Amino acid sequence: MVLFLRALALLLIAPLAFVAAPAAADPGDIDAAARGVVRVVLVGDSGGELVPVSHGSGFAVSPTRIVTNAHVIREALQDDTLRIGVVPSEGEGGTFARVVAVSPRNDLALIEIAKGTLRLPPLTLAGGVNRDLGEVSAVGYPMNVDLAQGLDIADIFRAQPPVKSRGYLSGERPSRQFDTILHTAPIARGNSGGPLLDPCGRVLGVNSFGTDAGGSDAEFYFAVSLRELLPFLRDNGVEPVTNALPCRSIEELNTEERQRMVAQQTEARERLATRTARLGEVRETARLKAQMEVLEARENAMALALIALLVAVGSGATAAQWRREPATVKRAGLAAGVAGAALITALLLWLTRPGLAEIEDRVAAAIAEADGTGAAGGNDARPSLAADGTLICSFLPERSRVTAARTDDVELDWRADGCVNGRTQYGLLAGGAWNRVLVLEDEAAVAVNSYDPETRTFRTDRYLLGQSAMATAIEARAQYTPAACGVSEAARTLGEQQSALAALLPDRPNERLVYSCKEKARAGA
Repeated sequence: MVLFLRALALLLIAPLAFVAAPAAADPGDIDAAARGVVRVVLVGDSGGELVPVSHGSGFAVSPTRIVTNAHVIREALQDDTLRIGVVPSEGEGGTFARVVAVSPRNDLALIEIAKGTLRLPPLTLAGGVNRDLGEVSAVGYPMNVDLAQGLDIADIFRAQPPVKSRGYLSGERPSRQFDTILHTAPIARGNSGGPLLDPCGRVLGVNSFGTDAGGSDAEFYFAVSLRELLPFLRDNGVEPVTNALPCRSIEELNTEERQRMVAQQTEARERLATRTARLGEVRETARLKAQMEVLEARENAMALALIALLVAVGSGATAAQWRREPATVKRAGLAAGVAGAALITALLLWLTRPGLAEIEDRVAAAIAEADGTGAAGGNDARPSLAADGTLICSFLPERSRVTAARTDDVELDWRADGCVNGRTQYGLLAGGAWNRVLVLEDEAAVAVNSYDPETRTFRTDRYLLGQSAMATAIEARAQYTPAACGVSEAARTLGEQQSALAALLPDRPNERLVYSCKEKARAGA
């Protein structure tokens, strides 16, 4: 029987070795999710002192509401001498919570901390289980780690970072009572109620129990699935943040952006080469035609000028001769007038004959006509989209990475000097980029908004920071007052002011939201 079980375990594990592994979990995303993971402690009273009786894990689904397992708080439901304590992963300590709802059938519980005592960053729920059996992370507070570290009673009540372990999805398997996810990310007593996360730090399930392993048998673990968790939360007035977008890494986005830019540059070069070749043909044809027309016009003008000059000379000689004869004196005046007119005509024809420079002028005119917008432009040259005005910016999921942020349209009233919505100045960085660094204390995040007026692309990079890093960012932000719109050198000044704050941020953001902006339709248009 033991040999059979071992063989069965190997058969279950073997397929995982042949699955093409997706991108590994991003530590930054797991750390961001861990900010909302807590230790759930059952607290008793011993001689007037608070003592921990047992503990599990939990995670925030709102700033004040926490999901855990029903079995974690089961004793507190039957014993009024026990209280439920919540100890966050960072900060100055914990608080007490009350039970909102319990569902023993699927091992879920919802507890709530008093408003004002503690605010937690809620975790985002994934849109569903990744079907490619990808990597997952379990986050929580296993008791065996506490024992190995020699933690005492006081340590249980002190904020500590949760333990993170990695494994792989092994499939979705309903237990006898409820729907579960099978995985291999190690958990132990104390992990119960903690989240099972995808590589982007989104919740896939609530860790609940593991298999009984003996000898060298493989160990598997079970998490209550979202099919159970989502209805449970909604039935109890919690609408969690969910995100069903593909989990993509920032490196993947950066690579795609580089490829997109290379493709655009290649397309522009090809377009320029095509335009150059086309205009080259126009230039050669126009030059040949202009040369023939200008040279012919010059020769005709010079010939007519010569004829007029000959007429002037002949008429002048005739006038001189007729002036000597009394009978022809009157006609001499007429001949002299003809000579003068002919001389003036010859001079005008000579001076107004086409110059050789007209050949190039005609060539330039022909190119301008063929090019459509003038000799310096072209039909194939894309005009700049930079302009003042109110824009509506639409989210581009194919160029974005989102774990928790909203993706609503953004209205942007942009001015060429970097003033947004009439009051918020953006800083101008080297290379012509416009940005504004925002410290969002309520969201425990720093957002770097940037706008490219040439392409009308708006982008937000979001950094989800822990308490220590957030406090440092808040302090750095307090060191300067952003320049106001309309102030001389405001854009350059703000760019310099923000540099110290930007230098504190991690190498890569947790989220990137990219938007394409268009002019807002005006009423009646």
